Amino acid sequence: MAQAQGTGKGDAGDGSATGLNGLVSGALGRLGRWGGLVFLLAGLALSGWGAYQGSYLAGWAGTHGTLTVQRCEVSYPNNASRSSRKNRRPVRCEGVFVADGGADREAGASVRVRQRYAAGTELSVQRAGGEYLQSGLDRAWRYFAAFFGGWVLTGLGLFCLATGYAPFGRSRVSYDGAWEAAGRGRTRVVVLGMTGVGSVGGILSFLISYLV
Repeated sequence: MAQAQGTGKGDAGDGSATGLNGLVSGALGRLGRWGGLVFLLAGLALSGWGAYQGSYLAGWAGTHGTLTVQRCEVSYPNNASRSSRKNRRPVRCEGVFVADGGADREAGASVRVRQRYAAGTELSVQRAGGEYLQSGLDRAWRYFAAFFGGWVLTGLGLFCLATGYAPFGRSRVSYDGAWEAAGRGRTRVVVLGMTGVGSVGGILSFLISYLV
């Protein structure tokens, strides 16, 4: 009788362990898909932001014209670190904007730049809605690099969403198992296409930004 009771307790313990493992496995699977959703949304946002900024800086969108500088002032705080001063565009220049062809003119226009300009300097700018951006193909291509970088994140997000693989921490699905599962449909082809095009496009765009 004692032996039978001991077996029953063991079976109950095995059942509890199996149930716990099932809960953990399900939670990790959901974690992989939630992580994939985060990567997907981040990739789409990065691509959209890069395409938006790059198209304006390249002159493909908005209204191109010239801003004649009247005054410039430094806008970063006095206690800003040296690195933040270097990386940001800390100077705000105000002046008169005249669209190409003279069809539009606006006083009090302002643009953020990296250095001070003397009064009377003419800057090539692009009007994007209610703001002005200093146009230039070198900066535009850097934003296009971000656009392609978003493709890589989006491809990774699709892979995690489709397979439940979590690239961080513990994953219910191994990488080899997830890769094999992705090959049963079109997921692997789509992921390879997006990450490949994104990687090559991002690298080329970044290199071109130093050549134009």
